[in-house]
Amino acid sequence: MKYNTSLVSLLQKADRLKKGGDYEGAINILQKIILEDSDCIEAYEELGDNYLSLRKLDQAEKALQQALKLDDVSANAHYLLGFLYSLEQKWGLSTEELMIADEVSPNNPEILRCLGWSIYNASRTTQGIALLERSQTLRPMDANILCDLGVCYLNNADFGKAEEIFKRVIRISPDSDQAREACRFLDMLKRRYEIR
Repeated sequence: MKYNTSLVSLLQKADRLKKGGDYEGAINILQKIILEDSDCIEAYEELGDNYLSLRKLDQAEKALQQALKLDDVSANAHYLLGFLYSLEQKWGLSTEELMIADEVSPNNPEILRCLGWSIYNASRTTQGIALLERSQTLRPMDANILCDLGVCYLNNADFGKAEEIFKRVIRISPDSDQAREACRFLDMLKRRYEIR
């Protein structure tokens, strides 16, 4: 969709604020955009994303549902809604939304990661791991994908694969939150299962 230059500039400013962690500042700008153009799908999607970052799930869902009213095949809105439902552990709803997002935007590693995680947690473990593996193949250095995959292998008692994946996360990004999480899981593995 085409927007005027000032609207595009405001969307870009909101994106910069979001990337800098100023979610409230981004939300203020996005609300101004919506007042100016109530059909701006991207503003509703970004509003939902910022509310998700603040864990204001009701407001995020409302914004994303509005985006879908404007464009019912928005891959981003379906993805974000699927992610929201996964935070609430509504695995069936999450899977439905993420499958739509995957249909609209196939082979997107982030959509596949979330879809794999939701399907895994909906007790379809083999299919969930297969989707996470596919996501990891598309983005092999993504610590989030690797951590999710490692946790799935850990839960399935495939400790060798879990250990290998967690060590890989630490090599890729040693100072990241994901690496700290991977170290925690490795320590747990070693203590609980006497892996050396």
